[in-house]
Amino acid sequence: MSFAVGNSLDAQPNRILLVTIHHMMYPITVDVLYQVFSPHGSVEKIVTFQKSAGFQALIQYQSRQHAVVARSTLQGRNIYDGCCQLDIQFSNLDELQVNYNNDRSRDFTNPNLPTEQKGRPSQPGYGDTVGYPQMANAAAIAAAFGGGLPPGVTGTNDRCTILVSNLNPDRIDEDKLFNLFSIYGNIVRIKLLRNKPDHALIQMGDGFQAELAVHFLKGATLFGKRLEVNFSKHPNITPGADTHEYANSNLNRFNRNAAKNYRYCCSPTKIIHLSTLPQDVTEDEILNLLEEHGTIVNSKVFEMNGKKQALVQFETEELATDALVCKHASSLSGSVIRISFSQLQNI
Repeated sequence: MSFAVGNSLDAQPNRILLVTIHHMMYPITVDVLYQVFSPHGSVEKIVTFQKSAGFQALIQYQSRQHAVVARSTLQGRNIYDGCCQLDIQFSNLDELQVNYNNDRSRDFTNPNLPTEQKGRPSQPGYGDTVGYPQMANAAAIAAAFGGGLPPGVTGTNDRCTILVSNLNPDRIDEDKLFNLFSIYGNIVRIKLLRNKPDHALIQMGDGFQAELAVHFLKGATLFGKRLEVNFSKHPNITPGADTHEYANSNLNRFNRNAAKNYRYCCSPTKIIHLSTLPQDVTEDEILNLLEEHGTIVNSKVFEMNGKKQALVQFETEELATDALVCKHASSLSGSVIRISFSQLQNI
């Protein structure tokens, strides 16, 4: 069954709020929303979902007065510095139906609900949720980008293989290419062309992911060379002794949380975001890991949902790209760290 989320700009004050989150740089879970909204009244239920307008949530308070106070206090505020802005309207629903208690929905009045129904997505009722893990249709992918595809991306490309040229043959290898191109989609296999050492073929998981990589990486600089990134005339790469296979790699980012990873796609920036860090990591350890790649302008270690993360700002996009390519999926005190570009303007 499909279900209208029940909102309008002139909806009457109500105990249920419809919250849209703009500029969502970090994942927002039920727990994060509860931390933000519970100081303003007794929160009974929260449901989150992905719609064409972007990431949204319905939040049910015990009373209408609590919801009115929360809306007037929080409207337009950011959950995190410079991002995750709250756009809050009154819903005209009377009561939220919550079937499961998990990261996407929660009934705080009924802690005994199951976490998931076997083989079914968690909230079929509210809004047309994105299909996981494969977001096959353009509408679902557009929803992940907040309602529309990035300018210049058609979403209709079906060519999966990319030809990259003007690489630095002294410094490049398959794993470094994987680290960069896996930001935009899953990698099936990579082949460095032995007869043209500054060329490589990269087969992506599907045509849309290949289009994102071509769009965001065309003209990027890596190891002192300006990359040429184009679609290949080959529909795929034939496996062989000179190909590296990545289809089953657990380092592919889009097997889980595909919508979140699409939202993080952007051209290389000066700021990289590090996650899955050791809990006791220090800022000095992170700087020691990265400083060989060039001048670091600023850095910050912080905790989100109980997990250590960091932002590191380099002097140029090229230095940040080199650091990401060399240090993504490397080990720091026993943890395999994950690095992506941040869309923040500064730290």
